[in-house]
Amino acid sequence: MIFWQILRFAIGGLAANKVRSALTMLGVLIGVASVILLLAVGNGSSAAVKNSITSLGTNSLTVSSGASFGGSRSAATTKKLTVADAKALADPSAAPDIKSVAPVVSTSATAIYGDISYTPGSVLGTYPAYFETANEKIAKGDYFSADDVLNARKVAVIGSTTATQLFDTDDPVGKSISLGGTPFTVVGVLQTKGGSTGFSDPDDVVIAPLPTVQNAFTGFSSVSQILVQATSADTTTQAQSEITSVLMGTHSLTDPTKLDFRVSNQASLLTARESTTKTFTVLLGAVAAISLLVGGIGITNIMLVTVTERTREIGIRKALGAPKAVILGQFLTESTLLSVLGAGLGVAVGLIGSHFKVVGIVPVVIPSSVLGAFAIAVAIGLFFGSYPANRAASLRPIDALRHE
Repeated sequence: MIFWQILRFAIGGLAANKVRSALTMLGVLIGVASVILLLAVGNGSSAAVKNSITSLGTNSLTVSSGASFGGSRSAATTKKLTVADAKALADPSAAPDIKSVAPVVSTSATAIYGDISYTPGSVLGTYPAYFETANEKIAKGDYFSADDVLNARKVAVIGSTTATQLFDTDDPVGKSISLGGTPFTVVGVLQTKGGSTGFSDPDDVVIAPLPTVQNAFTGFSSVSQILVQATSADTTTQAQSEITSVLMGTHSLTDPTKLDFRVSNQASLLTARESTTKTFTVLLGAVAAISLLVGGIGITNIMLVTVTERTREIGIRKALGAPKAVILGQFLTESTLLSVLGAGLGVAVGLIGSHFKVVGIVPVVIPSSVLGAFAIAVAIGLFFGSYPANRAASLRPIDALRHE
């Protein structure tokens, strides 16, 4: 019997049980679509994190409190970062490769404008140097100035997401908002940076002068971190060494292995984040692969039922001279058709689904995942369909004809 005849018999066998065949293909469809879509979400998250980090610039460094990697100082003996540390880093005689320094405090507060109440993702207090160091561009209005910091004026620059939530289409510049009960005048709106990972939005922020935020919310004891900008990308390493040297002096440290602060540049931060997101993507892919495996088990189950139902048909065909290879080919073709059709529909659903945001993340399809998911689904159909097909082909004609 030629291939086209085997294919025709296989299609007829599937068409005889349309609902059962459709449900079996649905299992494969879900598995393939899950693999494509979840890997796309992981890849999209990785891309968003990478864009967010690289947008800070290659000559930016971040100083954070806490023992450095491999350090052994306890939390009780760890000295917090302060404004005095930032001023020490801004001394050109001690750190000639540092261009600007911006201490940052972070808190949260509810913003109110008219009858609209909204809680931004973060409220930051800092110096004007922060905007250049963090690559924050202004879209409307202007930044606050050093004079605003000196006089602790109640002014704020807000992100585009915050502006939309509070003011909708109105121009926020010049308008007053209440932030945690303290009135602030909006002097500027930042350009949209994008790069939301689903858990944080870089455009959902309120930035105000450091003394103002400290006085209203956090107090004057310490700062959350210090952003430092090197004079150029080529001097980042020297600037990092100068930061370590200066802060060891201000923190009275003599052993470089027991630092109570961390200095990270964008390259190291990007490497760490990429490693994390790759692990996250692999985990998502593994979870999706389980559903693909379940779809394969469903094929085995359905094909076993099919073989049982058609035992007499198999006996008659074998009695009429149909060789074992023909019976084997027919049932193997049926299982392969189920997996191919299900995988094809799964690819379509996965690609369509990738055009929509998932938990705030824009999925980025990995071409190899599409080909891989389709190929694995077909292989699963062959593998899981081989046992029922072999069982059908091995039936003795006399036993098959006796089957009721």
